[in-house]
Amino acid sequence: MPGSGSLTGLTMRKSNNTRRGFSLIELVIVVVIIAIIAAIAIPKMSRGAAGANDSALMQDLAQMRSAIELFTAEHGGAAPSATATTFVTQMTGYSDGTGAAVTAKDSTHIYGPYLKAIPPMPVGTNKGSNAVTNTGSVGTGTAGWFWDGTNIWCNNPAADADAKGTQYNQY
Repeated sequence: MPGSGSLTGLTMRKSNNTRRGFSLIELVIVVVIIAIIAAIAIPKMSRGAAGANDSALMQDLAQMRSAIELFTAEHGGAAPSATATTFVTQMTGYSDGTGAAVTAKDSTHIYGPYLKAIPPMPVGTNKGSNAVTNTGSVGTGTAGWFWDGTNIWCNNPAADADAKGTQYNQY
C-alpha cells in the first residue's frame, strides 16, 4: 500500500502541471475576430449619426410647421408675419387676436408661445444657426431657416444634401 500512495501523489502532481492559459494561436484568432467585428460595426455607427441629424432636421421642421398651423388656427386664418423678426416674436412670445406679439402674457395677449425657441439648424452649411430670414431665396445667406409668410424651410445651400441626395432646403 505504501507504493500506491506515492503513485497517487505522482499522478496528482502530474495533473497540476497541465497546460494553463491560451496559446498564441488562440489569442491571434480572438484578436482577428474582434477586428472583423469592429470593421463592420464602426462604419455603420458613423452612418447612423448622419441619419440622426437628418431626422432631427425633419423633426424640427415638423415642429415649426405645427406651431405655424396652430398660430394660424388661433388667429382666424392669419399666418405669422412674413417679417423674420416679427415671426420669431410671434412664435416664441404671446400674442393677441390680431397677432401683435409681446414677451409677457397679459389680459389681451393670451395666445402662445408656440415654440420655446427657434431650434438651431442641425445639419449643413448653416448648422447651429437659429436665425430666420425672408430675404433672397431659400438657400441664400447664413440664417438657419427661411420663412416667406406661407412656408418654412431649411435654409442650407443647394449643395447641402442628405445621404440619399435630397437637398436639405427641399425638406
